[in-house]
Amino acid sequence: MALSRAPNVVRNDLEQVFRESYARVVAVAARVLGSNDEAEDVAQEVFLTFGRSDVPKGEAVGWLSVAAAHTALNHIRTGKRRAGREERARSHDTVTPDVAEAVVASEERRRVRQALARLPRKQAVALVLRHSGLSYAEVAAALELSPGSVGTTVRRAESALRKELEP
Repeated sequence: MALSRAPNVVRNDLEQVFRESYARVVAVAARVLGSNDEAEDVAQEVFLTFGRSDVPKGEAVGWLSVAAAHTALNHIRTGKRRAGREERARSHDTVTPDVAEAVVASEERRRVRQALARLPRKQAVALVLRHSGLSYAEVAAALELSPGSVGTTVRRAESALRKELEP
């Protein structure tokens, strides 16, 4: 990460990059976190960091996508926010037609997120970026991989994720 600007100096192109990339950054973070509210918090952190960086504008989309995935994974790994948010969500939930199904689905999503956080960082990020809609070329550029190795990395990540999820 290139952070050489003074703390209070913000890049001139931040607003334009923000407008062009915000939806994608939130989508990547939401894919990891399963929450748009948390994803927007992650996006804010990512754009604050980007605003103080010297990342070339041409590399912004890839850099922001990777930063969103890394930051979201860090949020999962620390788990500080998740427990509180889930507790608040449970207390505000409306009655669902099948409470058992909702509980099982929620537990399964939690297990997948925890397993994803245990994967090697590059595999987890590649998997998240690819399943967030980035093309193989975009994932390759963002992670500095050859385009041909993205498929292999994603398949390995999927395989590792399945192994993590086995009982």
